[in-house]
Amino acid sequence: MTGSLVVAGLGPGAQELITPEVNAALAHATDLVGYAPYVARVAERPGLRRHGSDNRVELDRAAFALRLAAEGHHVVIVSSGDPGVFAMAAALFEAIEAGEPSWRDLDIRVLPGISAMFAAAARIGAPLGHDFCAINLSDNLKPWETVERRLRAAAEADFVIALYNPISKARQWQLDKAFALLRGIHPASVPVVFATAVSDPRERIDVVALGEAVGSRADMRTLVMIGSSQTRTIARASGGAYVYTPRFSGAAS
Repeated sequence: MTGSLVVAGLGPGAQELITPEVNAALAHATDLVGYAPYVARVAERPGLRRHGSDNRVELDRAAFALRLAAEGHHVVIVSSGDPGVFAMAAALFEAIEAGEPSWRDLDIRVLPGISAMFAAAARIGAPLGHDFCAINLSDNLKPWETVERRLRAAAEADFVIALYNPISKARQWQLDKAFALLRGIHPASVPVVFATAVSDPRERIDVVALGEAVGSRADMRTLVMIGSSQTRTIARASGGAYVYTPRFSGAAS
């Protein structure tokens, strides 16, 4: 029996945002591996073994999935959003590089999903219409000094910035620290989007000026987008606003 291993993105939350390719892989799987809340998003069915685990054991989870695949199982590792954006795909290849040589010959595929920044951008307009970057605000896997250096470089280059993992129960101060740093570079009028639980029934999207942005507006399910100096808002008669970044910036060379 030949096993296989798929790393799949479940998208931001809504079932209809899971791609047909990912649904097909889930239907074929014998084993489902992942952070327990993500595993819970996949419906149970006969013949599917579910292996949920804690959020801080990515390398152990990847090695476990590789061992299952080497034994002949058809394994799907699930991530939210896209598995290649601050998620399990990188952990899997790190485990392959450091692990059994035979793991390199397994049938392995990475299936993309809709990342939170794309789902949030679509809800509010087109804030990612020009150059942008994504930064993980967590300092669990890198020093805070590195986070600050990247924030400063991105703001000085005038990228729209999507902040992943902006706040958690254990990390309450980083987001306000990031806003303070960005206010030293950008005008206070730059729009900031707080997109929480996008595509979930609890979805909430707020837009404020950078000068008014505070970390308490976010929670663990929030994606924060900070506009560039070119990002604009269009007020709506029904309330709220569209946010977009024009495709043209500066003079053509």
